[in-house]
Amino acid sequence: MIEFVSPPELGRCFGVDYIVRLGDVGPDGVIRPDGVARHLQDVATDDWEDTGVDSSDVWVVRRTSIRLAQGGRWPNYKERMRVTTWCGGVGAAWAERRTNFEVDGTLMVEAAALWVPVDPGGHPVRIRESFYEVYGESIRGRKVSGRIAAPVVAEGATFESWPLRRADLDVVGHVNNAALWQAVSQVAPTPLSSVQLTHHGSIVEGDVVTLARTFERLWLLVDGSVQVAAEFSA
Repeated sequence: MIEFVSPPELGRCFGVDYIVRLGDVGPDGVIRPDGVARHLQDVATDDWEDTGVDSSDVWVVRRTSIRLAQGGRWPNYKERMRVTTWCGGVGAAWAERRTNFEVDGTLMVEAAALWVPVDPGGHPVRIRESFYEVYGESIRGRKVSGRIAAPVVAEGATFESWPLRRADLDVVGHVNNAALWQAVSQVAPTPLSSVQLTHHGSIVEGDVVTLARTFERLWLLVDGSVQVAAEFSA
């Protein structure tokens, strides 16, 4: 069970305004899950760069949970969103980033993402002291688990190909996190009330990807191994 902790009264909270653009929405004018994921990625990057921390570590997202807030809704095309992010907790070698989306002062969407720092060689590293110097007060001593359950494709799932596009690739040849969320936008029923996507491995240029799906779950497989899993509720 993912806990969506409230913003801290003390400590670092980083906020920025984003406008819901044409590329974020579907034909109904409502932001898609991959549009939300793209803004989560952007605000995380903007926050980290704003800290001024000089580090060669790269933060890699392992799991992202998104839900409608109580009384909330998915933002619409051209609406201005106030996106606020903070550190909600840590483990030895991972941290949780909490993010809220507000429109006109009303909380609409909440997200909690588990991020792991890796060194330039791609190996996980422990949380640096410089991280605590920036985010320590907002963490409030909260510890979070970094455990990720092993993925199992459900019986009765249907299978189809999931072609990769060059536009899906990032600067290191991996399929971008937001691009993977497009699979959710493609197959999930709408509107959704909550969705969670977990990365179990990387999908890279040249991989032949298979999408497995049921009514409330999907998996992206390479050579029979689950690399990404998602579950969603209407």
